[in-house]
Amino acid sequence: MSYDCELRTQGPKATMTVRTRTPVSQLPQALGKAYGEIAAYLGSLREQPAGPPFVAYHNMDMQDLDVEIGFPVSHPLPGQGKLLPGAMPEGQIATCLHTGPYEDIPAAYDALNRWIDEHGYQATGLAIEIYLNDPQTTQPAQLQTQIMLPLRAA
Repeated sequence: MSYDCELRTQGPKATMTVRTRTPVSQLPQALGKAYGEIAAYLGSLREQPAGPPFVAYHNMDMQDLDVEIGFPVSHPLPGQGKLLPGAMPEGQIATCLHTGPYEDIPAAYDALNRWIDEHGYQATGLAIEIYLNDPQTTQPAQLQTQIMLPLRAA
């Protein structure tokens, strides 16, 4: 698969997240639990997500992933317990769209990292995946995931 990689500038975007650690084998369960907790909390505030769910990966250790699981929200909200208010990284990001099964996403990262190197940028080390459709109602070949790698300021 070929990827159209591009540079974007991202402005402020408030989020509500749960930060946790999990092995990749338990990631689907961690995602489901966190998304459910956040959705219930937002509902209690009479708020809704302001976009699709995402995961911010602070490392890529498949045995001990450090992840922020969450939703964008329309404005900053108070947190509660392990539900944390936050924001998407602002500034320049390199991004591409992956269409297909989640297990094929490493090819998108490879293409995006090549693009970053070829264009003289440096990634911060954070990786964000935005899940544009629902894996429970979408065939694996049709799943769409926006990959974003925030870039270091020059």
